[in-house]
Amino acid sequence: MGNLLYVIAVILVIIWAISFIGGYYTGGIIHILLVIAIVAVILRVIRGAA
Repeated sequence: MGNLLYVIAVILVIIWAISFIGGYYTGGIIHILLVIAIVAVILRVIRGAA
């Protein structure tokens, strides 16, 4: 399950970067998803290190 969250987080970051660089308007929801993705990655790193 943790691996799936990591993959989803990476996909969300890539989508955010493409929309940010490309200038496409994706709305505020993509920024919320980006925050969730970053939190998921940080939690995975912390749990993996502990």
